[in-house]
Order: sequence, then structure tokens, then C-alpha cells
Amino acid sequence: MQEIYCEAIGKILKEKKNLQKELNVKISCKGHMLYVNGEAEDEYLAIQVIEAMTLGFTATKALLLTQEGFILEKIYIKNITPRHDLERIRGRIIGTHGKTKQTIESLGDCFIAVHENTVGVIGFADEIRTTITALEVLIRGKKQAKTYSYLEEARSRTKHELNVDLGLKIKKTRKKKPKE
Repeated sequence: MQEIYCEAIGKILKEKKNLQKELNVKISCKGHMLYVNGEAEDEYLAIQVIEAMTLGFTATKALLLTQEGFILEKIYIKNITPRHDLERIRGRIIGTHGKTKQTIESLGDCFIAVHENTVGVIGFADEIRTTITALEVLIRGKKQAKTYSYLEEARSRTKHELNVDLGLKIKKTRKKKPKE
């Protein structure tokens, strides 16, 4: 049995039946403590999903962690910058009407949630590093445009690496028609 302290207990309890079904665990609570009971691997996944939901992810996005290849990474804003105006830094990450967050999510192929001192990122293990680096640059004070260009460059580099011709394909040559 695993236990976890959870401030967003209401959000978890709303999705309790769905989470128990999807994660194959039994969830109970006492105050702000959640107790997860099941197989060790299922408990671990349940704790990851609950942590993601506590950061602000919806249950649907948090349950992506049960799929192979998806991971949750957390960035602690205070560990990256000495600035004390967390509200302003969170505002830079989210942007006007959520536009910056939305752009980073689409360019980085990840999902982002901002909660107090923590930024959560859910994505594929091999792609998440780029998004985290971009967020760290943004937290340090670089302009959003620099962050976007970094993500676009990383995306094009990845696509280029996938399209590299290793010479394994048989190239068809067209026969020239003889001149008459």
C-alpha cells in the first residue's frame, strides 16, 4: 500500500471510480492522505497519475502515463531562477490567454501544467527533454520567440534525422527514350 499527500483531493475523488478502473488499484482517502492499494507496478503508475493531477493535468492527460513511452517530468521554478516573482514567471510560461503554453505544447509534442513553484510536463521520454530545456530558458528570462525558435529547430532536426537516407532504398531510374 502506497500513501500520498494530496492537496487537490476533490479532483481525485471526482475521478476515483475511473482511476480505480483504469489503474487497477483501490483508492481510499483520509483527510488529505490518499492510500493506493494494488500490485506494485499499478501502485507506482497510480501515484504518478495522482501527482500529475495534483499539478493540474486533467485525468485524461494524466492517464497517458499508463501508456508505454509517456513520462512525467517536473521542473521547480525556484531551482532555475533566483527571482521571487513566481506569479510573473508563471505568467510568462502560460502567456496571454494561454497562448505561450499552447504553442510550447504543440511545438514540443508534450502537455504542460503550471502549479505554484512547479511546472509539470507529460510527453514521450525521447521528446520531453527538448520541451524542458525550452521551459528552463523561458523561466530564466529569454523571450518567447527564442523558445519557439529553439523548439522549431529541435523539431526540424529530429525530422531530418528520421529522413536521413542510409542508402538502403532501391532507387528507381527512369529509362530515357531513344532519340529518333
